[in-house]
Amino acid sequence: MAGNLIVVGSANQDYVLAVDALPTGGETRLAHSLRRFPGGKGANQAVAAARLGAQVAIVGAVGDDDDGALLIRELRAEGVDTSEIEITSADRTGLAVVSLLPAGESAQTVVPGANHTLSAARTAHVVSRLATPDAILVVQAEIPADVVTAVVRAASQSAVRSVVNLSPVIDLDEDVLRHADPLVVHGVEAAALTGFAIDGRERAEEAAAALLRIARSVVVVADRDGAAWADDGGSGYVLSPRVGPAVDTTGAGDAFVGGLVTLLAEGASLKEAVRVGAEVGAVAMSRVGAQASYPYRRDIRQLRR
Repeated sequence: MAGNLIVVGSANQDYVLAVDALPTGGETRLAHSLRRFPGGKGANQAVAAARLGAQVAIVGAVGDDDDGALLIRELRAEGVDTSEIEITSADRTGLAVVSLLPAGESAQTVVPGANHTLSAARTAHVVSRLATPDAILVVQAEIPADVVTAVVRAASQSAVRSVVNLSPVIDLDEDVLRHADPLVVHGVEAAALTGFAIDGRERAEEAAAALLRIARSVVVVADRDGAAWADDGGSGYVLSPRVGPAVDTTGAGDAFVGGLVTLLAEGASLKEAVRVGAEVGAVAMSRVGAQASYPYRRDIRQLRR
């Protein structure tokens, strides 16, 4: 089954440490707990979209190990088509060590592992084969830059819309970014691209306008406050709903993207897609874990009551 969302990206095993503070150089700190969750930007966004009812196929790579087998089982349980995940013996499954702080903020160190074994030629071929008139490509930057470039170009040749979540920021050719519809970045990434800090709504809107010069449309997520959007039809800002105290921000940005692309696949405007993305991200922040925190459609309907 080729989904109407083709997600090309990373699949990682997340090891989440609950800590009071991050250690400084030479310091040892004790964690309160260690928990393991499925993660990776590609897998996270695939699950977030699938829980909202989208048909999703993921293209990626895991190691021939227990973590890889677990990630595939979890994705299948969520209804994601995993037939294009390559199982490789060249490297271990990617992993992330996540330090979860008391206020819900998280700091992550990612070991790409098998994610960086993806072949640009093979991955582009898969995208071309999965392409359908109503498909949308979703790609992030925890995979090699040449793979991102290849799949966006393959999508363009098949008249498939590309959503590019440039996280983390990597060097991409201008023609790749010109196909981004939208280019999705958070405050840190927007600052790296524009040269100014994103410290609120006004700056987020300025960044969206500036980045519209290099992409077809743009979404700038301003941390927990909301997100600015801009396309050739207009621009605006959507406030995030207040669901409750932030418990864990891990994967909340991926939840946002999952909601965004699900609505785009259903034909919604960029403004409405951003609104749903903000709702999905807000719910995710009120729960622990990445994929485990993602809401279903019924949760979003209940949020609006």
